[in-house]
Amino acid sequence: MKTALRVSRIIVGVLFIFSGLIKANDPMGLSYKMQEFFEIWGMGFLDQYTLAFSIMMISFEIIAGVAVLLGWQFKLFSWLLFLLIIFFTFLTGYAVFSGKIKECGCFGDCIKLTSNQSFTKDLILFFIIGFLLINKDKIRALSSTIVSVTILLLVTIGSVWIQFHVLKHLPIVDCLPYKKGTLIPEKMKAPAGSIPDSTVINFVYIKQGKEIEFDAEHFPEDFNETDYTFVKRYDKLIREGNAIPEIKDFVILSLGGTDTTTAILTHPGNIYVLFTLSIKNDAQSWLTDAARIYKQAEAKDIPMIAVSSDAENLLFELKKQSLNIPVYKGDLVAIKTAARSNPTLYLLDQGKILGKWGKSDFSKVEIK
Repeated sequence: MKTALRVSRIIVGVLFIFSGLIKANDPMGLSYKMQEFFEIWGMGFLDQYTLAFSIMMISFEIIAGVAVLLGWQFKLFSWLLFLLIIFFTFLTGYAVFSGKIKECGCFGDCIKLTSNQSFTKDLILFFIIGFLLINKDKIRALSSTIVSVTILLLVTIGSVWIQFHVLKHLPIVDCLPYKKGTLIPEKMKAPAGSIPDSTVINFVYIKQGKEIEFDAEHFPEDFNETDYTFVKRYDKLIREGNAIPEIKDFVILSLGGTDTTTAILTHPGNIYVLFTLSIKNDAQSWLTDAARIYKQAEAKDIPMIAVSSDAENLLFELKKQSLNIPVYKGDLVAIKTAARSNPTLYLLDQGKILGKWGKSDFSKVEIK
């Protein structure tokens, strides 16, 4: 029994610490995943709070994992973890049985698990944590209260600091498809050897008041245009493929709606691209550096553009600062992935990412 309890504690503690640290590397990723759930459930009014929820949940995972390993206040933490795993199992189960969410973000973007894999993992953890909960009175703390509290306090400070650091800069380990060195046009293609969706054309007609559906290979023997009234035709999915590019919805439009994606990704030589979701109250803190970079780039004949999902407001703000940076419109989801720090500056060379800076690092950008 002692060995089983010890092994179970190690598994649970290490797994929660590992899961928390991976997500702490990119708290915005978990925030966006929460927004995905909330939007499906019609709770979009909570979107503005998801980043705070993300930071708290990630911190708790790490703290609880360390507490389980230390054995400190085990009765409390075993109950808290049991309630948390019930919640996680509900989320992953919903993703599996609803089919509305493909990935649950349990280990962030660094280790992607399907909904089925996440659900299986949570079911296993449910039973392990349940076993620990049943035997909670048999577990003793490894060290004194002062030592345990000191360790947990340092862990709390560290987990929160890491998250605020990457929010101001960029993820320490970049697991996103827009990492430095990436050739964006290549990532927009389906992976080599992938299989596209298998579809068949289906027709829907009405005959004598009844709707009849058939594919191109199985027209009714008595088919004629007099008795059959056409309703619609559509592509019916027979088998789902895996021809999904890593970068999707990366489209850059002029304010007039012209697609300029190819022109920008094939631009000969260097080009700076500023990605931003929206203009916030702290815009002045990075606009000064953006102005400096723009002027240095202009002096070197290096173009600089801005791409935003809130292009009109960005253009208005730039004009207030007397900045003539061309502004383009971008897809909200694509910019969320590309700009984990809002905003994020890229240096591209024919679509290849040569440099990438979060807003707090704009001051370090020097064009020589």
